[in-house]
Amino acid sequence: MTAFTVALVLVVAAAGLLRWRRPAWYWMTFGVTLASLRVLLRYASVMDACGLTVPPPRWRLALARVANRPVPDSRPPRILRFRPTRTGLVLRLGLRPGQDVFDVAAASDRLRHSFSMYGVTSREVRSGVVEVRMTGYDVLKRVQMPAKVDTRSMRVPVALREDGSVHYRDYRAVPHALTLGATESGKSVYQRNLVAGLAPMDVALVGIDCKQGVELFPLARRFSALADNPDTAADLLDALVSRMAGVYQLIRAEQRITSAVPDAEIAADIWDLPDDIRPVPVVVLVDEVAELALFASKEEEKRRDRIITALVRLAQLGRAAGIYLEICGQRFGSELGKGITMLRAQLTGRTAHRVNDETSANMAFGDISPDAVLAAIQIPAETRGIAIAGDSTGGWHRIRAPHTSLRQAVNTCNRHADRTPDLPELAAFRPELTVPAEPPVPLSKTAPATA
Repeated sequence: MTAFTVALVLVVAAAGLLRWRRPAWYWMTFGVTLASLRVLLRYASVMDACGLTVPPPRWRLALARVANRPVPDSRPPRILRFRPTRTGLVLRLGLRPGQDVFDVAAASDRLRHSFSMYGVTSREVRSGVVEVRMTGYDVLKRVQMPAKVDTRSMRVPVALREDGSVHYRDYRAVPHALTLGATESGKSVYQRNLVAGLAPMDVALVGIDCKQGVELFPLARRFSALADNPDTAADLLDALVSRMAGVYQLIRAEQRITSAVPDAEIAADIWDLPDDIRPVPVVVLVDEVAELALFASKEEEKRRDRIITALVRLAQLGRAAGIYLEICGQRFGSELGKGITMLRAQLTGRTAHRVNDETSANMAFGDISPDAVLAAIQIPAETRGIAIAGDSTGGWHRIRAPHTSLRQAVNTCNRHADRTPDLPELAAFRPELTVPAEPPVPLSKTAPATA
């Protein structure tokens, strides 16, 4: 008995230590079993307490009355599937007649407390079926991406959602996106994860970094074109518009609209073209978009209008030509001038890290979901990397990208530098990989001493 007591105390102490220091390990060893028992044993009573039950049907009441039996209990949703995961539990529920998916969503917080889970989210799978995902611990506190992810062409796993699932940046489904974030909010880490995920793919990367290239130029070996100032950016965007027109001419010539060709083989974008003639897709990353929209003189205003017009044209017409925009910035508002709201309307994907004002959050999610706006402005400053991701459907998620240092991103880009395609239209903007032998620029404000 003494040995059993000592062993029990050691097991409890180990479980407590794991739950404190390594919650993921605790969940895989102890938590998943305890949570599964807790959910299955309490299911009926919790659903009744949360108002997710329906009265028995009339025929059962009549049968009980005729047989002189007790009145049947109210019925909770049926459990169609119960599946433990590396971060929590997944329940697929079949709703009873009269129940709605919004009833489950409204009771999510009550279910979280009743089942002693960290978080509960729900989504509709199909009519009458709801998937409830429960997380056993804070998966965003220390992000660990799963070993196996569903990677495919133009689909990059960039972050982890609060329900434990992987957040993908799918350019085929969401061609253009807007990413906002104040200084030290984690926006640069999110961008590095995106570049590192695109590096192994057959895609051309084009960067515009008006901070003299400090963010994107270290990754230059994987970029087909780079611009570090607004003047070069204007010329680069014009070259992209010319490439877009050329790709459309190719698609038009290869559409194969004849009576002998099935409808499924008629080309309408680059993905319908044969592999041997398909142009390489292009992802354009714009860092600090506000630097492209600001001006202080008439000449700069003309350049600004030229840049915004090119971006709007690429956002409106670039998808079929395989040109995708990734617009990033600290601030994005209507005060940046005409054309900004038109550009925003074409950016389907929205990601907002911590922002310093409500206007930026409204520009990101005001036309999608008021709840996403409220969640974006409530991100605390000490949790760098936390972001709200949404799209035009109105759905949104809290996500966090795994920490990727600049050195790790550089190593990934250098390792896949052989995949960098040469685009003739952008040859003039190909980054120089050799460092010229120039004297270092003095950083002090005093003039250098003369002999």
